[in-house]
Amino acid sequence: MATSSAASASTTSASTASASAASTSAASASDQRTNAGDTSPDVGRWQHRSADGRAVCDVCPRHCRLHPGQRGFCFVRSCHDDGLIHCDTYGRSSGFAIDPVEKKPLNHFLPGSRVLSFGTAGCNSACRFCQNWDISKARDWDRLGAEASPVQIATAAVRDGVESVAFTYNDPIVFAEYAIDTANACRDRGIHPIAVTAGNMELAAAHDFYPRMDAANIDLKGFAEDFYERITGSRLTDVLRVIDYACNDTDCWVELTTLLIPSHNDDNAQLHAECAWIREHVGCDVPLHFSAFHPDYRMLDVPRTPAATLERARSIAMDEGLRYVYTGNVHDRAGDATLCPACGATLIQRDWYMIESDVLSAPAGDGTCPTCHTPVPGVWH
Repeated sequence: MATSSAASASTTSASTASASAASTSAASASDQRTNAGDTSPDVGRWQHRSADGRAVCDVCPRHCRLHPGQRGFCFVRSCHDDGLIHCDTYGRSSGFAIDPVEKKPLNHFLPGSRVLSFGTAGCNSACRFCQNWDISKARDWDRLGAEASPVQIATAAVRDGVESVAFTYNDPIVFAEYAIDTANACRDRGIHPIAVTAGNMELAAAHDFYPRMDAANIDLKGFAEDFYERITGSRLTDVLRVIDYACNDTDCWVELTTLLIPSHNDDNAQLHAECAWIREHVGCDVPLHFSAFHPDYRMLDVPRTPAATLERARSIAMDEGLRYVYTGNVHDRAGDATLCPACGATLIQRDWYMIESDVLSAPAGDGTCPTCHTPVPGVWH
């Protein structure tokens, strides 16, 4: 990524240790597939055999241990009769739509461009507030899925004249093999692959996944371990490790999103801690989006996020030194705008997902402020 800063020694050490373990797991998974004589694209690329004979999925920190016939937590990765874990939604999409890239949300990646969005079924998180739960928690994945090979998707993107393909709706982590193959097919045709993900991934898989993506929006759902475990069923430390890697060690353009849930992750202390971590570990130029929560799934008793909460969070982030902070799911022209961090000029003005003015993007702009010539990190042409 274009912007980065050095991580702390403890984070770097943890990343190095995880990377070493990841390499070992990846190698054993490759050997296992080769020995079984199975190189089908849906065979899990990150797995190993446990001492008791079960197949262990290494795509995410859950490390589900499966006998043949059993499914992992995500429900869509299962152990088949060959003793290997397969991605059962490989080549099967739950639906397609064409969206503006700002809806992902990505504000510094080809503003105003169009994206072919799709997902599958299943998820490896357990967010009580999930706003796509009908897809992510689907159990009838075979009926829901329409056949679509990676090449077919890339070809459709070219035919529809879109600039990018986004893996979204559910988390592409659970269909990582399908996403990677589709990303490769898209890049072969000049189409940009984009991941919209919660980042709950093992580094072995992340090392294969993020270098294949041209952009990603990663959810940073809060900044308290208790919140993560209680509300999302995952761990904050696992997500931070992936964000650190994606931002500092790949060329993938990364933006972050935090959905603010009243009385759960919107207190000042948590917001200050989150923004300080972003500044210190991945840099003040990584765009951060604060989005409004609405009652859904298993949090129907929680009220909507007030606009004032988003404004407060944005102010805290900017006070912590973050340069590009946005608000989402509300109408907020100030929170939609990209401003020059040096002179304060409005460089891109948005109205929801519509671009009203843009002096950064080609052909007129070159990614710098025309007033003071300060470069603005992003992908502008």
